[in-house]
This record gives sequence, structure tokens and C-alpha cells, in this order.
Amino acid sequence: TDIYANIISVNPAFCRITGYTPDEVIGCNPRILASGKQDEAFYKQMWKTIHKNGVWRGELVNRCKNGRLYDAHSTITAFRDHDGRIQHFIGVSTDITERKKAEVRLQQAASVFLNSQEGIMVTDAKNRIVDVNPAFTRITGYSYSDVYRKNPSILSSDKQPDGFYEEMSKKLAETDSWQGEIWNRKKSGEIFAERLSIDVVRAENGQVEQHVAVFSDISRLKIHEAELHRIAHYDPLTGVPNRRLLDDRLYQTIARTKRSGKSLAVCYLDLDGFKPVNDQFGHATGDLLLIEITKRLLKILRADDTLARLGGDEFVILFSELNKPEEVDLVLNKVLATISTPVVIEEHSLNISASIGATLFPADASDADTLLRHADQAMYRAKDAGKNRYSLFDPKFDFEVQARRSKLKNIHSALKNNEFVLYYQPKVNLVNGDIIGAEALIRWQHPEQGLLPPAAFLDLIDGHDLEIELGEWVIESVLKQITLWNKEGLFFPVSANLSANHLLNLNFSDRLKLMLERYPAVRHEDLELEILETSTLHDLEQATEVLVQCRNMGVRFALDDFGTGYSSLTYFQRLPVDILKIDQSFVRDMLEDPNDLDIVESIVRLAQTFNRPVIAEGVETLEHGAMLIKLGCQQAQGYGIARPMPAENIPAFCKQWVETTPWLTIHIPIESDENLSLRVATQSHARWLDGLIAFLEDPSNKHHPKKTNAYGQFGRWYHSSGFARYGVLPEFQDIAPLYDTLCSISDELIELAEDGSRKIAGE
Repeated sequence: TDIYANIISVNPAFCRITGYTPDEVIGCNPRILASGKQDEAFYKQMWKTIHKNGVWRGELVNRCKNGRLYDAHSTITAFRDHDGRIQHFIGVSTDITERKKAEVRLQQAASVFLNSQEGIMVTDAKNRIVDVNPAFTRITGYSYSDVYRKNPSILSSDKQPDGFYEEMSKKLAETDSWQGEIWNRKKSGEIFAERLSIDVVRAENGQVEQHVAVFSDISRLKIHEAELHRIAHYDPLTGVPNRRLLDDRLYQTIARTKRSGKSLAVCYLDLDGFKPVNDQFGHATGDLLLIEITKRLLKILRADDTLARLGGDEFVILFSELNKPEEVDLVLNKVLATISTPVVIEEHSLNISASIGATLFPADASDADTLLRHADQAMYRAKDAGKNRYSLFDPKFDFEVQARRSKLKNIHSALKNNEFVLYYQPKVNLVNGDIIGAEALIRWQHPEQGLLPPAAFLDLIDGHDLEIELGEWVIESVLKQITLWNKEGLFFPVSANLSANHLLNLNFSDRLKLMLERYPAVRHEDLELEILETSTLHDLEQATEVLVQCRNMGVRFALDDFGTGYSSLTYFQRLPVDILKIDQSFVRDMLEDPNDLDIVESIVRLAQTFNRPVIAEGVETLEHGAMLIKLGCQQAQGYGIARPMPAENIPAFCKQWVETTPWLTIHIPIESDENLSLRVATQSHARWLDGLIAFLEDPSNKHHPKKTNAYGQFGRWYHSSGFARYGVLPEFQDIAPLYDTLCSISDELIELAEDGSRKIAGE
């Protein structure tokens, strides 16, 4: 520029950066580049510095010809003559826009690194730790100086299975990333569970530069998961699986037996002489006897076998992987000898025996429920034969296999003849009254037997090709119904149940895509598929892949009947599902059974931890709705809201639901009390006492009371979740002997009343 600061010359780089040609700027003031980001004071100070010092250096924001702003680092130098008068100025400017953006990105990355709640660890190409963030120190207890240039194995807990780290390294080498769960050790020595993700950072030439590991402490979740699983699936007295877990184990063992070609023995065991022990020495002694028998049986079982307690003195044993059916004689005689050995409890020598019924799969090619029933029948034959022995069920005298084949044929014909229909049960928000969806439930409009529920035919097709065929018919019918409702102005998601076999069937996602394409008017997010988690998802990796493919189409997924299957928490954590459904067996009885109430509360908290929506099935009364709201669950379905109904009745229901606002009455008062399960347990026990008194006053009363024991609702709650919550309180510990005394007295009173009633009837 000249002495008047007008541009007299520019170089090609100036033109490339600003977009101006020399002719457009020569003679103009450099203010032609001004962006307005610098005020007048800025320029005054700039020129003051130039005149005083002869040079100015700094950063400013300029504007190109096309209006784009750019950051520039500029140096303006004044050139003087021999008399010191300024002759001209030379400005040198560099476009530093990309550098400024990079600086911002670095600042943001540094902020994330420092403020992240997840631990971050960076290692170099030789896998030596070079940096950690504050969350790493908070979680592990190790400071930066503790771990700098050390191998991450400093955190190792030695709890990983053999080959774990080799597989991790292989995965990192193949994909440059790995994620999963791992057990590590803190500086204090405490072992903790973490969710870990590792990524490889490579240079432009492909060489490994760094590894970045991000992790979070999930120990609390693991503890909560284990407690929920224990409450739902294990007997509180003996610690062995209960009926719910037995069902799952039996299904899995049957599947494994089919693959191995070996035999499975399903054994139903009932103790002989247990009731006299309870009567003579009390329930506390009876409990100790059951615990000792359980310990003995566990010692003679192999790792793949299962011992479960159904209640009272009834057990089931699954002997899997028998090479020859004849081996059952050896193992059952060993069981009989183990049980018949005297047990010494509190100086009392107790002699009992067992009656065992057994059936062999696949010689008895029945389903799981039928195998248990056959074993139960055989057990009664053992008792009739003199006890302290076992009896085998003979499948040759059972006609159920032939009956099942006939029923499958009828189901196939029903599908071809369009005899199946869908009923729909609305889902609502208990707080605002919104209708949030409907579940499609299949029915069989049998030409002779009338309308049949799903329980009458679905179990028959489990694992059969008909299961896939009928499942696709349901999805297609749901899509067709959504189209019809949309035309009537009804827009909400509709769900259909999906079995594990159907989900894992070859090309499921492709076939679903074709069905969706046949109904282009249907919003894909309005189709929700409910996975029955009690089904055996034998391949979680494949299931996850299929779910991701379907969710990419917009289809939503729910985990149905949550809490009833052995793998439910695993499914919930690993499967990409959108919503969690609490099984109705827990919801229906939660106002009566404190154990079920604890399970419902635990599931709601688990869903909240993962920030997942949760919906409760089995809402039969307003009190159920009020309790769910109290626990934090607002979405529900059940007979208390609406029974499943034909599709044509849904529009009228929606209109009536909105006009009558019945959900407003759900907000009945529930006393604000954190001890909800204690309150329910107390009320449950009080109802039992009322029933006992009524029976004693009139033994002919048809409502016969059950005998009180440690496995009733109150007793089970007291010895499990109740003890976990209140066991440290002396007042709570004092209940146990009082309850045992009540058990003994009530049993005697019931027997006396029964004897008196029979004598009167005999007279």
C-alpha cells in the first residue's frame, strides 16, 4: 500500500485466498477485506502500533469476495525514507482458517477427555500407557504417575477365561476395534466389572500409533443383575434352581440332547417320611434336613446335571449326557443310597428315603412339560410299590405323540382355511391416558370347539415349521390391520409376538423387508415385534445381527415376559431392544406376594438404569395401576384396562377411553412408604390368618387354608428379599422364631380341625 494505505500491488496468493483480481483491488483501501469482526478501536490501535514501532503482527478475520470469512495471520511493515518519512506499507497475510478449526477441535477433544465420566486410557504402539483421564483415576484408584509407560495388564484380575486376551488381540488386529465386558482390579485390590471399548489409531502408512480404551464401571449393575436373577430363579432355602429356572434348564438340556444324540433322564423325587419329621421336630428341623439332603445330592451330581426344588419336599433332577439309557439305574441307586443314609440334626438321627419317578428322553420324545408329568406319574408308582425305590415311565403306553401329530395336522389345515384371527389388546399410559399401542394376540376360530386361546395350540408348534408359517401370517395380518386403522385416523404402534426360532430363521430380515414393501403406507416404526425371552436364543450374535438389520428398517423390538427366563438379563443387556415388558405373572400377584412386588420394582429400576421404556402386563385392577405408577412404571396393559378384542372394536374403545377418562381414577392414594414389600407381606400374612380363623370356626368352609411354612408368601419373602433389606435389624431377626412357632401351632390346629370335621361327617 502507499502512504495513504491504498493498495498498489498484490501477489497471486492474495488473489487465490480472497478471490479478488488485481484490477479489482488496486487503488482500494485494505478495508475492502473487512469482515466487521474487528471494531474501529482495533484498527486505530493497529495503525498506532505501525507508526510507533514500524510493524504490527496479529490475527484478524477477513472476508473474501464471495462473502466467506477466513482467519488470517498478518504482518504489516512500514518502510521509511532517509528522513524517516513513511513511503509505503507491505502486508503479508496467511490463511489460518484450518489451523483455527483444528485448535477448536483439539480444545473440544481435551475437554471431553478431561470431563468424561468414563475412564479413558491411551497406550503407544508398544502398548505402554501414555495418558489417562481423571475418570480413570477415580474408577481404578491409579494416578497418572502410577501407570505411566506401564502395560495395561497392571489392571488384570486373572478372572478372564483362557484365550480371552488372545481373542481380543485377534479382533483388534482384524477390525481395529474391540468391545465387551471384562473383570479388572483396582489399585486397592478390589475386583470390578467394566464395559470396555478399545480402538486402534494408525498412521497414514498403516502402522499402529496408539490404542484408545474407554470404559465404565458396571459393578453395581452386575450386583443388581445377580440379585434380581437370584430372587426370580432360585429357591431361597436350599439355593438350588426353582421351577422357573428348571423350565429353562430343561428346555436347554433337551436341545443339547438332540444335538449330542445321547440320553436325558428327567427324575421327579419326593421324600418319604418328611412330614413326620416336620410334625415331630418342627419346621426349623425340617428346613435343616432339606438343606442337608440338597448338599448331599449336589455332591454326587456332575457339572452338566441340574437339581431343582419345586417346593416342600419335592425335587427334580436332570441327568444329562447319559451314554446309555441303562446308566440311569446306576445314578438313581446312588441317589437313593445318599438320601437313605441317616441325617443327624441337633442330636436327632433322622431316617428318610425317597420315591423317584424317571423318564428318558429321547425314548420318551415328549415336550418339557410332558416329560415332567411322566416323571411325576412314575414317582407315584414308586410310592405305591413301597417307597425307597425308583420307577421308569414307559413311553409305549403313552399316546400323546400320536395325538400331537394329529393336532399339528389340524393346525396346518386351520391356517390354510383362514380359521385363525387376531384379537388386539390396547396399551395405555396410566398417567396421561394416551393410547400408546396395541398387542396382536392370535386366536383359533375352531369350527367345532369355538374360539380357542393361544395356549391351546402354540405349544404344539414350538420348533415346528408351522411356527414360522403362522408367525409370518401374524406379521402380515398386523401390517394389513395398521393400514386399515390409519385410514380411519388411528395411528399407534401395533406389536406381534415373535418366537426365537422365527427370529433366527434363515433370511428373516429379508422376508420382513418384503412384507413391509407390500404395505408402503405403513410407517415402519408402527410395527413392533415382541421377542419371548423365555424362548432359547441359542445364538445371541446372530440374534443381535438380525435385530440390527430390522431396526435399520425402522421396526421396533420389545423384550416380552421379562424375568421368567434364565437368560433374560443377558438378552436385555446384549440385544438392541427398544422396550421392556414385565411378565404378567409378577404384576398380577404383586399386591398379594411381596416377592413378586420386589421383582417388579427391580425390573423397573433396571430399565431406568438403562434408560429404556418399560411396560407392565397383567394389570387387572385400579390398584395394580396405582402401584405401578408408585414404582415408576406408567405404561401398562391388562384386563383392568381392556380385554383383547376384535380389530373392529378398537376404534370404539379408543373413543370411549378418551371420552370417559377412566385412567383418572387410577390415581387412588397409596401411602407414601418406601417399605412397600414389607406392607404387602404383612397384609398377605394377615389375610392368611383371617382365612385360618374362618376355617377353624367352620371346617366345612370351602376355602381351605394352606399350611403355613417357610415357603409361603410371607416365609419366602422373609428368608429372601425381606432378609436382604431388614436382616440387620434385631426386630426383624426376632420374627423368625415367632413365625416358626406360628407354623407349628397352625399346622396342628388345621389337622385337629380336619380330624374333627371327618369324625363329624362319619357320625
